[in-house]
Amino acid sequence: MNWTAYATYLVFALTVVLIPGPDFAVVVGNTMSGGRSRGMWSAAGVASSNAVQGVVAMAGLGALVMRAQPVFAVVKWVGAAYLMYLGLRLLQAARRGRYALPGSAAVEHAARRGWRQGFLSNITNPKVLVFYVAVLPQFLTPGAGPLSLMLFALSHALLSLTYLLTLTAVMHRVRRILARRKVRRCLDATTGIAMIGFGTRLAFER
Repeated sequence: MNWTAYATYLVFALTVVLIPGPDFAVVVGNTMSGGRSRGMWSAAGVASSNAVQGVVAMAGLGALVMRAQPVFAVVKWVGAAYLMYLGLRLLQAARRGRYALPGSAAVEHAARRGWRQGFLSNITNPKVLVFYVAVLPQFLTPGAGPLSLMLFALSHALLSLTYLLTLTAVMHRVRRILARRKVRRCLDATTGIAMIGFGTRLAFER
């Protein structure tokens, strides 16, 4: 394996990870609503989805999905609808302004829901599949086997997990300030609008 190409890929992948997108919004929203535990679960959900899509790409199924336009379109529209749904829920929470106290049974019970939201929002985002199928192979040397592809894909998943866990820790540290009712409502409204925007953009992208 060409380690120079791998290092170049890591820099590129890190740049992609650091660009705020649906994963960022989902993790921030879950950390604010359920604390560090739920934020970590949502980050794990995103990383799990990245790993799954890496395996799909390695098996050659990703290219088949991209070529099957009806299937690709369904994935895109489901992803757009799910992001809009999450955004609308945040807007509804901001309008009501009623939040469970940190550490309450309601918050703890909902913690693992973060994994589902992180996984679903990422697995239904066709941009991730495009990254693994069309962008990632450009960093591989000719003749590279599936194990090299898997290493590159899992490296991206690990970078994403590390970044999102760091984001969760930072958001948790400032949560007491952000948890004030007025601030929380503004944050939920902003995050909700952003997620609806991500969903709308995804729906109309070709």
